[in-house]
Amino acid sequence: MRRAAGSPATLFRVVALAEAASWAGLLLGMLLKYGPPGADAGVALFGPVHGALFLLYVVVALATWRRLRWSAAVGATALLAAVPPLATWAFERWALRTGRLEEPEVAGTDPFLE
Repeated sequence: MRRAAGSPATLFRVVALAEAASWAGLLLGMLLKYGPPGADAGVALFGPVHGALFLLYVVVALATWRRLRWSAAVGATALLAAVPPLATWAFERWALRTGRLEEPEVAGTDPFLE
């Protein structure tokens, strides 16, 4: 099934990957800060970026959970994936592979769901 560019699944995938990338940047920044170079610039840059993307991921995951009618276990796992580094990327891959990012069949038309 082809997804529209503005679909909840597409938004979720983009935000999940951006959150994972910001985690990687923050980890690199911490390595530079606490490693031999002792440079704070990486943490100063990626800290706020990661914080914002973390919060955005939580909001988008909650909305996607509702819109795609995930079970409580899948939704909770999506939220918990925001905590360990790069886990949002792993969750996104799993959700895509298992069909959890497919739009449910909706009886009738609802302008708020389109």
